[in-house]
Amino acid sequence: MTALAALPTVQFVIGLREGVEASLIVGIVAAFLVQEGRRDALRHMWIGVGAAIAVCVGVAAALQILDEALPQRQQEALETVVAAIAVVMVTGMIVWMRENARTMGRDLRASAATALAAGSAWGLIAMAFLAVLREGIETAFFLLATFQSESTQISTLSASIGAVLGVAIAVLIGWGIYRGGVRLNLSRFFRVTAVFLVIIAAGLVAGAFHTGHEAGWVNFGQGQAFDLTWLVRPEADSVVSGLLTGLLGLQPYPRHVEVIGWLAYAVPMLLFVLWPAGRPRAAAATSETEVPA
Repeated sequence: MTALAALPTVQFVIGLREGVEASLIVGIVAAFLVQEGRRDALRHMWIGVGAAIAVCVGVAAALQILDEALPQRQQEALETVVAAIAVVMVTGMIVWMRENARTMGRDLRASAATALAAGSAWGLIAMAFLAVLREGIETAFFLLATFQSESTQISTLSASIGAVLGVAIAVLIGWGIYRGGVRLNLSRFFRVTAVFLVIIAAGLVAGAFHTGHEAGWVNFGQGQAFDLTWLVRPEADSVVSGLLTGLLGLQPYPRHVEVIGWLAYAVPMLLFVLWPAGRPRAAAATSETEVPA
């Protein structure tokens, strides 16, 4: 396999996309506190953010340790469940972002204002904790599902480096936006990365049917749909094969249920993501464009 084929592209993009979302959330809350002259409350916000990150890392590590300790059949069952949860969470995030992103900044500022008005440090910590926890848990399950996928063809270390690099760049982008030195077309960024995430999630759907069969849960639709050994050769030194299996989740001998599952997820979700959004209300268009759909 060439170096290009082994690049942790999937994990990098997931880390970048989810990291930018989390950075925007933190940046919105931090900017609000500074504008309100409450820099002292930033410490509470960071406590909430740090606690959420610790919980997410702990959940991911526990699931990975549990997976490695299980017998093969139970591993397949756990990986099926993790992939299914990851697909549900990322789908919910994509739908939620499209429907609510324009009001996310206003909602976060309202929550922070409520916590400040209550005069409770725990309220602000809880608000920051819950806001980041949702993004973190989603990222943890999505990354873990790609780590466990047989089709990634990369080591856990390489995948981890890709994810950390994506998050690090996202933090820099978020910091640059917060400081006003970085101009990024967030609408285009989220739409392009949403397409990428949908394709990855479709691969996880197909992978979940594959591992579900190995676990004894999915015993229908197991006829061979195609013979893609001319294109997908995981053991070969092929850039195309590496990218197809890594990004699309394609297998050399895909089963009917895997192909149907891939198409049933990818087609409607891609139409949903790429369909032009409705014209935003005038007020929203001018005041909330920092977090578009």
